Amino acid sequence: MSRVQKVNRNDECSVIGDKGEISFIDFELDGPVCSDDQNEEDPVIISTPFPFTRGKPRSAFVGETSYDAVTITNTTREPVPLWGVKIFGSNPADSFTISLLKPPSMDSDDEYIKRFLEGFSLEDRTLQPGKTLTIWLSCKPKDIGLHTSIVHFDVGDERIERVIFLLAEDKVSQSLASRKSYAKYQRNRQSTSETFARYPAKRSSRGWKYKLRQFEMPEGTRKLLEDKQIPAVILENLTKENYASYFGTLLYMEELHLEKEMRNYDMRTVELRRRKGNLMAIEVPGLAERRPSLVHGDFVFVGPAYQQRNGLNFQYQGSIYRIEADEVLLKFGKDFHMQNHPGSFYNIWFTFNRINLQRLHQAVESAQYLDIDFLFPSQLKEQSSNGMPVTPFTSLNQQQLQAVEKILSSEGAPPYVIHGPPGTGKTVTLVEAILQLYTTRKNTRILVCAASNSAADYILEKLVLNGIVEVKDKEIFRLNATSRQYEDVRPDCIRFCYFEDSIFKCPPLEALMCYRIIISTYMSSSLLYAEGISCGHFSHIFLDEAGQVSEPETMVPMSNLCQRETTVVLAGDPKQLGPVVFSRNAMTYGLGKSYLERLFECNCYSHGDPNFITKLVSNYRCHPAILQLPSKLFYEGELLACKEDTSSAKSWLGILPRGEFPILFVGIQGCDEREGYNPSWFNRIEASKVVNLIIKLRALSDLREGDIGVITPYRQQVVKIVNVLESEDIFGIKVGSVEQFQGQEKEVIIISTVRSTSRHNEHDKTFSLGFLTNPRRFNVALTRAKSLLVIVGNPHIISKDFYWHKLLWYCKDNNSYQGCPLSERELDMVEDLAPEH
Repeated sequence: MSRVQKVNRNDECSVIGDKGEISFIDFELDGPVCSDDQNEEDPVIISTPFPFTRGKPRSAFVGETSYDAVTITNTTREPVPLWGVKIFGSNPADSFTISLLKPPSMDSDDEYIKRFLEGFSLEDRTLQPGKTLTIWLSCKPKDIGLHTSIVHFDVGDERIERVIFLLAEDKVSQSLASRKSYAKYQRNRQSTSETFARYPAKRSSRGWKYKLRQFEMPEGTRKLLEDKQIPAVILENLTKENYASYFGTLLYMEELHLEKEMRNYDMRTVELRRRKGNLMAIEVPGLAERRPSLVHGDFVFVGPAYQQRNGLNFQYQGSIYRIEADEVLLKFGKDFHMQNHPGSFYNIWFTFNRINLQRLHQAVESAQYLDIDFLFPSQLKEQSSNGMPVTPFTSLNQQQLQAVEKILSSEGAPPYVIHGPPGTGKTVTLVEAILQLYTTRKNTRILVCAASNSAADYILEKLVLNGIVEVKDKEIFRLNATSRQYEDVRPDCIRFCYFEDSIFKCPPLEALMCYRIIISTYMSSSLLYAEGISCGHFSHIFLDEAGQVSEPETMVPMSNLCQRETTVVLAGDPKQLGPVVFSRNAMTYGLGKSYLERLFECNCYSHGDPNFITKLVSNYRCHPAILQLPSKLFYEGELLACKEDTSSAKSWLGILPRGEFPILFVGIQGCDEREGYNPSWFNRIEASKVVNLIIKLRALSDLREGDIGVITPYRQQVVKIVNVLESEDIFGIKVGSVEQFQGQEKEVIIISTVRSTSRHNEHDKTFSLGFLTNPRRFNVALTRAKSLLVIVGNPHIISKDFYWHKLLWYCKDNNSYQGCPLSERELDMVEDLAPEH
């Protein structure tokens, strides 16, 4: 943006044109530049009103007038003509004014108030030598968000420009302001390898029939990876012969990345604080948005701070019990508590729990014994197209019924796949098939795996609470990892679990053999193999949410428990969120691709052969208008909106500009911030707007708290929103990331995008944070809402992404956009970002 320019002048007069229009100016990138274009040698010095505070715009309170002086100083010995001062444009429009008098205060008398005049321009005048003219710039914001103005000063033959920023706030946003400036936490890193083994062993009081090997990283592989070289096996095509070494190497890539990241949390000379339940607490600055961070089950080693031999000397091993914001709760054995005293200081070393990595290595190693038609179904022979006729227990559409019939007629390899967009009833179809097998074939043994505990619990509830088929308590079992917290399981589901002293355990082999249905997560299914369940014990293995897990994770139940005669059924959507992988190289070379997605590379699946795959396209979750855009962008427009009741849209008349269109985009220019040593971002302006919308929704409708969900990509934004909701005595609304909402649905979803500057877009892209440049995260976020979807965000930032641009203008074209002014639609620029299909 040009800040000083020559203007053509008539010696006798100047002409002030109409006001201009301004859109978004990124203060993080342009603000300081726009404010620093003069030096002391210039003939006329013009100050910048509302200067930044700690790099951020000054705050103002909604409904109150904020003002600041602008000084114009003639530093020469000659008169200088000031042809005019004009507000070129403001955003929101007309939000700033100019006056010669200081705006009146509460104490001003009537005469002063009468003399006070304000407008958008000042007439020309002469600046006398060495004199200073003071004028006043005022703003009375009507709504929260960033207010921007551009003021032109036509001095002599130059035009000098000032760009002004003011952040309008309310009580809620001000209550969320940073109490401490952000600073990157600097740790005193040092090697701990001389004192402890790299892989701490977890103590176990129980012997397993099959014990896991350590699968330590070979030194040659470690050296290659540390030298940033790619091992040769990764550059080969995946085959049955190199399967174990290929995925094993990818897992070592991920492990090395985790090792390095975990070193960020080593700490020296810190005090542990006691908490209830014999837990210890410690504040750990700088927890990342996603792992590699500290998570439940990771190990912690501590030793007295005064003992330092060969680096850090650790004497006690504990584990992470729970993460609460920046505070980490730790669990130790009795030996530590016996010697720990208030005021003691420790050196601390964190390391991740390798048990899951060991399970993954064991799974890909065992996969070499799987039938070839499981690993590489492209070599399949034709199967019969006839399915077994079924009388369903629940209402199914034609595609769902076809899938159930195919499952019942399947006889082993290859896997059968049910795929489809959100809300099309994939899990419902699996549950129907399981109930059919349970009631019609008494010799079946069924294993059901899901990607998360909540998803596995959901399947359990659907099976035992279906209202039609009675599943006997003694024939169904929910297997939980020992690390799962007892209180995490709903009381009406706890009877299907096995535990001692509120600690979940795997029952002995004799008990496991008696269950006809066992439900677990992918990783926890390894306990069945460890206990002695043999390949072929299960006649059917159902793998739900198969697109969310890596191929090695899918192999945990498959490679250990499948024979060729085992019927394997996968359900999922490769266009939703995929596996969570943190090493970029491991992601690129295949660990980020699910087994389900790889199957689609085989002709029999990619061509939609009904012998191997069923695609569900009837969506029963979303209002048709919510479904339309994801259907077009991700599913070739094939989705059928089958939601029967769409009348609830009438309840949103006080929220939506058009009551019948259930998507609203609230454009707001806030300010993304960090505080203390916490690297996570938050936007208090957006947080305030989200809470305000929730309060309005509850006042205008009969929504329950559990009907509303808030999706936001940054942990600190979650914390801020939850804190405000709790201050308003609102406790039942789920607030979380897209990952936490996958597989779930709410009547109303509110999305807070947080970002208000493009300065950090590349960082977010690199670490897969935020919403931009991640189509799958976008897809999941949009399809959680059943009746109403509200997006709160800066339209100028998110519209740089192809998908968000489409959503923004979808709302605008349907007269369902409100908030800050939009820029013109930049179709050519955004279409260039469109992905190749």
